Order: sequence, then structure tokens, then C-alpha cells
Amino acid sequence: MASEQNNNRSNQLLVPQATAGLAQLKFEAAQELGIAIPQDGYQGNMTTKDNGSIGGNITRRLVQIAEQQLAGR
Repeated sequence: MASEQNNNRSNQLLVPQATAGLAQLKFEAAQELGIAIPQDGYQGNMTTKDNGSIGGNITRRLVQIAEQQLAGR
């Protein structure tokens, strides 16, 4: 049962080729919010508020992109 849960993690990308684009979105969102992401990429020492703000910004952007695509832009 534990191996099934590990294989169905929500943070696994459905399209692995999107990794670079999502990383770019994360850095752009952090920059817009004035939040510095550590150079080593480890976010464990960042506050929950900062990580949540970055995630919320990314979500808004992804929804906007999807809406534009659905609208035929």
C-alpha cells in the first residue's frame, strides 16, 4: 500500500517536459514578490508564508494561461 501512495504523489508532473518551464515560473513569481529563493534550491528554510505566496502566484498564472488557451488566444 505504501508503494502505491508514493507512485500517486500529487507533486509528480503529468508532463515531465514542463519541469524547466515550471521552475522558471517559480523564480519569476518569487522575484515579483521580492522573495529570494536560495541558490542551492533548498527551500526548507523559507517561511511557509513565502512558499505559499509563490505557489499561489504560480497557480494564478497557470489558470490565466489555461483560460487564454481555452479562449483561443
